[in-house]
Amino acid sequence: MYRVPNQEGKLCIVTGANSGLGKEATRRLAGAGASVIMAVRNLNKGDAARSELLTENPDAQLEVRELDLANLSSVRAFADLLLADNNPIDILLNNGGVMAPPKRAQSADGFELQFATNFLGHYVLTLRLLPLILTAAGPSVTSISSVAAQFGRIHFKDLQSERHYVPYRAYAQSKLADLLFAQQLARIAHERNWDLMSNAAHPGLTRTNLLNARLNVGKDTEKTSIQTRLAPSQGVEQGVEPMLYAATSPDAINGAYYGPRGLFGLRGATTFVKPPRSARKPETAERLWEVAGELSGETLPAEP
Repeated sequence: MYRVPNQEGKLCIVTGANSGLGKEATRRLAGAGASVIMAVRNLNKGDAARSELLTENPDAQLEVRELDLANLSSVRAFADLLLADNNPIDILLNNGGVMAPPKRAQSADGFELQFATNFLGHYVLTLRLLPLILTAAGPSVTSISSVAAQFGRIHFKDLQSERHYVPYRAYAQSKLADLLFAQQLARIAHERNWDLMSNAAHPGLTRTNLLNARLNVGKDTEKTSIQTRLAPSQGVEQGVEPMLYAATSPDAINGAYYGPRGLFGLRGATTFVKPPRSARKPETAERLWEVAGELSGETLPAEP
């Protein structure tokens, strides 16, 4: 098991922290001494998760704050409160997300829900928080992708899946976008000589409610995803390790991609992962960054 280095005195933000990988990351970071802001869409669920974690570790420094990644006004409000606090942010884990709703859904701003939640919300959040991130000593931004990214393509002519919505195609596009975002931020940090590590990680096939949520919308009975029943999978304790390694290991590399080393990258110990072919063109990442700025109205601050 990966042992998170001492994080005392550090401030971490984890999106989607009330369950699954986000909750486990919060547990491990707080256990290593970090102060963790649990960024959640549902405050009641966030408070319940915080209470559970405090029962296990009464000394954990945890704070729950509301963040709806599918609503850019919520993202900006969340970021503005942190900017008002003016505390350096050492680690940002861009983890929260949704997976393959059977029917196309839109965010509060009119974007396809997965593109908005998984990618665009994190894009805006990261850029808004850069002034605080860059005041920390050796900060890191880790964006969570997926093994599905290898099947993804950035459909610039139909980013919002308005012409043709296929649930997993839209999901794969959004997670490829997360990987491209991490790479582009790493390039910008290098070009501007920022003391910032931006990288990406994926959890393989980890048994979380993300896999099952799409099957149970509006239903009284709960179904389990066929992936978790038939394919090699792992629990959150193992699945969270690539992101924790990427965010906290002194050996983690700017612009790198981490995931499980097992068959098809579905489970196993953390290793360096070669990005899929679709993520090896810097011009694609640069164009996506520009489009995200146009859609959201958010751009890099001139002097972060």
